[in-house]
Amino acid sequence: MFQRRIPDWLRHAPTPSIRGFAVLAGVESAARGVLMSVFPIVMYRTFGSAETVSEVYFLVGILSFITALLTPWLSRYVPRRWLFTTGAVGLILGSTCAATGHFWLVPAGLAANTVATVIIAVCFNSYVMDYIARSSLGESETLRLFYSGAAWTIGPYLGIWLLEQWAPAPFVVSGLAALTLLIVFWVMRLGNGKVIRKALAPTPNPLAFLPRFLAQPRLISGWSFAVLRSCGWWVYVVYLPIYAVENGLSEQLGGMVLSISNGFLFITPFMLRWMRKTNVRHAVQVGFYGSGAAFLTAVAFASMPEAAIAFLMLGAFFLVILDMSGGLPFLMAVKPSERTEMSAIFATYRDVSGVVTPGIARLVLIVAPLPGVFAATAVGLAIGALIATRLHPRLGALRHEPAKAPTA
Repeated sequence: MFQRRIPDWLRHAPTPSIRGFAVLAGVESAARGVLMSVFPIVMYRTFGSAETVSEVYFLVGILSFITALLTPWLSRYVPRRWLFTTGAVGLILGSTCAATGHFWLVPAGLAANTVATVIIAVCFNSYVMDYIARSSLGESETLRLFYSGAAWTIGPYLGIWLLEQWAPAPFVVSGLAALTLLIVFWVMRLGNGKVIRKALAPTPNPLAFLPRFLAQPRLISGWSFAVLRSCGWWVYVVYLPIYAVENGLSEQLGGMVLSISNGFLFITPFMLRWMRKTNVRHAVQVGFYGSGAAFLTAVAFASMPEAAIAFLMLGAFFLVILDMSGGLPFLMAVKPSERTEMSAIFATYRDVSGVVTPGIARLVLIVAPLPGVFAATAVGLAIGALIATRLHPRLGALRHEPAKAPTA
């Protein structure tokens, strides 16, 4: 009898690479990017009321927040590969529900899509921290943003165009992208990540890791960076188009500006080279100070909408720098035994910013016109820059590099 030798690539899964994770992130971005500008429109068509749409988004945000906190608890009973698979299937189900246009299935599709996104984000961050060396996290984040650039640049316009051709079309495209994500994930054979033995037995309380998070200032700072950065993007995506329309500019201008701003992701490799010549602390400070100054300058030019929008786009450029560097302080401070739990904490920044931003904006609009929202955003970004001064100057630097003296 002939004995067949099983190939090594079948017996031993290859070590996931930085490029592999970037491809995975790019496909996931394609599934979400095409719906970025579609869901709000479809929700408004379904309910016919901006107030109702806001209420639905608020409830979905709470559900997303709970999901982020419960995912580590679920990971104790469900292997990570099946959690990630559940997230990808959730994207497919969400697109399928929303494609029907049914009164109740559209918000159900939004909820499924949002919850699935949180689960995938928690699992993805855990995989990255398992397989990517600490010194390579900056390169990993940059390549991830670069591979996601096309989806976030083309997706918003493509989704609206498909919606005009055939209402279910953008959801079909998103569902196919989610199916591709599932296939790529299983081809990569990530499994359940690296097994790390914890010093203490896991607690059954899903919120028990919150005190550990609150006891580590570096994690709090890193999470705060993510929240403030997300608030900046939230204002940019939502309030810039409203400002344009109120000042007599085209309704399509907001989508055009968003696509151009997302195109900044393609220059993140050059941003990485610059960051390597300095350090993470400096990059984070430049991102916050630059975006805050740009938003504040836009307020000064509020009577000249074209100029104000140009400065807001400049602010988006600095927000992309934060997309590249702002998450690194958190990722580099996480202990190996707490990767899954702290990844779940980190993922909550989307939900927190999605609640905080419209809440503060509503209060500002009571006493000030729309440019006041940009001014409040500038203040929040400046606070992020001040927090960044407490970061260690060697954070993200290679071991053989000499430490830079902290500035006074």
